[in-house]
Amino acid sequence: FECIRKPKIKGESAVMSNSGDFINLFTSIGLSEQKAKETLKNESLANDLKQVINEAKRHNGGGTIDKACGALLYHIATRMKNKNRLGFLLEYVINKGLSSEPQLTAALDYFKSHPTDPIDVKAFESACGIGVEITPEQVEEAVEVVIKKHSAGLLEKRYHYNMGSIMGEVRQSLKWADGKAIKSEVDMQVLDLLGPKTDADREKPTKAKESKGKGKTKEEQKKSEPEKELESPAEGGAENINQLMGEAVKFHKPGENYKTDGYVVTPKTMEILKQHLELTGGQVRSRFPPEPNGILHIGHAKAINFNFGYARAHGGITFLRYDDTNPEKEEEKFFTAILDMVRWLGYEPYQVTHASDYFQELYDLAVDLIRRDLAYICHMRPEEIKGYNNPDSPWRDRPIEESLKLFDDMRRGKIAEGDAVLRMKHTLAEGKKDPVAYRIKFTPHHRSKDKWCIYPTYDYTHCLCDSLEHITHSLCTKEFQSRRQSYYWLCNALDQYCPVQWEYGRLNMNYTVVSKRKIGKLIEHGIVRDWDDPRLYTLTALRRRGFPAEAINNFCAKIGVTMSRVTFDPSLLDSCVRDYLNNTAPRAMAVLEPLKVTILPERKLEELSVPVIPHDSSKGTRKMPFTSVIYIEQSDFSENPEKGYRRLTPSQPVGLKYAAQVLTVQSIVKDESGQVKELKVTAQSVDTTSKPKGFIHWVSEPVECEVRIYGRLFKHKNPEDPSEVPGGFVTDCNQDSLRVIPNALVDQSVKGAKVYDKFQFERNGYFSIDPDSTPEKIVFNRTVALKEDVGKN
Repeated sequence: FECIRKPKIKGESAVMSNSGDFINLFTSIGLSEQKAKETLKNESLANDLKQVINEAKRHNGGGTIDKACGALLYHIATRMKNKNRLGFLLEYVINKGLSSEPQLTAALDYFKSHPTDPIDVKAFESACGIGVEITPEQVEEAVEVVIKKHSAGLLEKRYHYNMGSIMGEVRQSLKWADGKAIKSEVDMQVLDLLGPKTDADREKPTKAKESKGKGKTKEEQKKSEPEKELESPAEGGAENINQLMGEAVKFHKPGENYKTDGYVVTPKTMEILKQHLELTGGQVRSRFPPEPNGILHIGHAKAINFNFGYARAHGGITFLRYDDTNPEKEEEKFFTAILDMVRWLGYEPYQVTHASDYFQELYDLAVDLIRRDLAYICHMRPEEIKGYNNPDSPWRDRPIEESLKLFDDMRRGKIAEGDAVLRMKHTLAEGKKDPVAYRIKFTPHHRSKDKWCIYPTYDYTHCLCDSLEHITHSLCTKEFQSRRQSYYWLCNALDQYCPVQWEYGRLNMNYTVVSKRKIGKLIEHGIVRDWDDPRLYTLTALRRRGFPAEAINNFCAKIGVTMSRVTFDPSLLDSCVRDYLNNTAPRAMAVLEPLKVTILPERKLEELSVPVIPHDSSKGTRKMPFTSVIYIEQSDFSENPEKGYRRLTPSQPVGLKYAAQVLTVQSIVKDESGQVKELKVTAQSVDTTSKPKGFIHWVSEPVECEVRIYGRLFKHKNPEDPSEVPGGFVTDCNQDSLRVIPNALVDQSVKGAKVYDKFQFERNGYFSIDPDSTPEKIVFNRTVALKEDVGKN
């Protein structure tokens, strides 16, 4: 009889519109109704399972499929990506040659390791344990051996013992044995050894809580913890690859590209991979391929650490390849800055290459593509080709010789810009038909000058340059996942070595923009000075602000590499910077808003010996002058203090850090407007007076410097989101994101420091010397503030 179906609702999937049929089909192989309904939620899986079941029924003549066989069919649907050998596999499943999950796993692994046909049946059956029979006696003997080995532990912990380890050892000795049979035998022999469970056996074991660092001081605990700081980016950063890798632990070994899900195997693949291995010696090869039309940003730091770090961890090499196929937007300053930033992060490219190095090879391959009737010259206008629903080209089927002649005319400059492009006969995964491979641009190239007037596109260039450099792992961000299909297609269409493309989630940061176009707009509007303005999150800006490369590498290792897109608050990066600078930045005293203090009676010059880094005596000491005239922060004195104020007041003394002196106010000098200009004080040794409520920093005989304090450039977390910022990101800029203090006072220890040298100004934050500094005046940028201390007033 015919089923009466409801009319399909517009937009409803075929799976959901026929859900009853699907559920009946799935439950017929032993799936529960709940499991069948869960499977329906994944349309792709539901269709795969339907295909597998129908194929299986063809192999058993439409007969009933038992539950054990059905479980294997479900595993096949979820794990077998390439269904070319589905019929071959199902023949063994239906005939009970493959009857367990370990056997199925072995079969799928065999397919990955032997991707080309014909299949060596004898080798396949041997690898999968087909025909191997495990008797109950063998199971009993194997379990007995393992139980005897673990008897002491079993008698001590009884039923709280880890039975999984016993099961695992038995499975190792009897690879193809039935899991249920093993468990049944283990349960029986454990019962014989221990007897029935007691009330104590049924109680959940209590976990002993170890008090971390019990009996140790904080300093001892710190010393016993693993060292977090890295001596240099070359030794650290991405070196701890297990922290950084995330999904990368699943990566293929060089030469085993075909074991990767989704990798396309052709009749020539294995021979090409053999030649690849002979050329590379099985070496891991990665590449970092930026476009030289802008400055690298914090997201690129993740890509650099991932590409260089993965290769380094596996004894491999990394190319820095400039994707210089768009001569209109490329500038020499970007080439220089990119290499500078890669080296700043602690990495040295194996070789610096350019896509333009391969222009001749790319052109020759394009000619080959035309000869294979896989590319053609098209005269549709750019606006007609743009987008995803563009009409088919009327020139798609033009004769090969005609396209070859026109492509040569394009190369010779005989065709006007925009009048012709070379298109590939392929549809991208996202639906775009026949992507452009070459276009005409009468723009001189910064390297090849006027030699070429046709330039390859990203879709054409990227995979072929990877192939020519024999890259083993083409690592890119998730938005390129839709290009993977065309990546494999083009390499295979030309019978070239085909690398494996792996994608990972890109890194985004709140409260900033990193788009080249948008940063250019900020510069154009005078909101920021240039690409290295310390309020931006370009790498040059972060270096100028004082962020150490080591801290950025540590940040990349800390956030890891995942398949999903991740967005972080700048505070996490700031935390990594503080952690690093806390152990490396020498201390200095700096008074940003000075108030003069004169100590009475006049005292002689005294040189104090002050620690460079208080918690690390190995860093030594520095000299600091102490005279009758010192300067303190204006905020460290109050005539009318609020309750709980712990610093200097007319009635409350305060201590001077490192000087072992306590100041007491004797008189206050004010200007005509009533502002406090100077304090007259007396000083006593801390040993001869009561301990003050607080100690403050100060300077004497200081160096006058300029200090720049930076805040967030944008007010909202997502300045590019129209729902948060309807007026556009430019309107969201914080007008108070930069405060310049022209006459701050810093102690003499900063004299002779160089650009990018870093200091901790005690009680103020971490600061770095800016390139604007001159011999006459040092300019400091505040890198990050100190951690907030909620107990401090």
